[in-house]
Amino acid sequence: MKKNRLIMRTSILVIIAIALGYTFFTTFLGDAHSPVKIGDQAPSFVLTDMNGKTVELEDYRGKGVFLNFWATYCEPCKAEMPAMDKNYQKYKDEGVEILAVNVNEPELTARRFVERYSLSFPILLDKSSEVFKAYGVGPIPTTFLIDKDGKVVDRYTESRSEEAIAQDMEQIKP
Repeated sequence: MKKNRLIMRTSILVIIAIALGYTFFTTFLGDAHSPVKIGDQAPSFVLTDMNGKTVELEDYRGKGVFLNFWATYCEPCKAEMPAMDKNYQKYKDEGVEILAVNVNEPELTARRFVERYSLSFPILLDKSSEVFKAYGVGPIPTTFLIDKDGKVVDRYTESRSEEAIAQDMEQIKP
């Protein structure tokens, strides 16, 4: 009788341990996205911009893309955005595009930020953080430099100065 109880308890504990292990793996490790690295093909995505227009990364093939992930509460983003806009004005006619992906914030919050800083480049809304996760972004701001062939040529996880952004634009200019 005691032997049967021991076998039953051991079996139940093993089943619980397997269930917990599976849950832990799928929650914390199984769905994790590895960061997009230099040399990788940039994952394609489709997002909506502030005007309700659908934007797909593939539409920018043949151009250099400065892909920036940001949020309104990010202090380094506030410093970086005006510098990005100045360079956008200079390089947009030279085949370089800025796509700034706002991560998981209400559209009104992002719109007020854009108006406050008079930003003219496309602002995309990643309301579910799907693209953020697909690129394996950690801290923001994070910027990916993508060449005309869709290949990631550089990645930065800090705010960029106006001069550094100009160098980035030169690097991805087709």
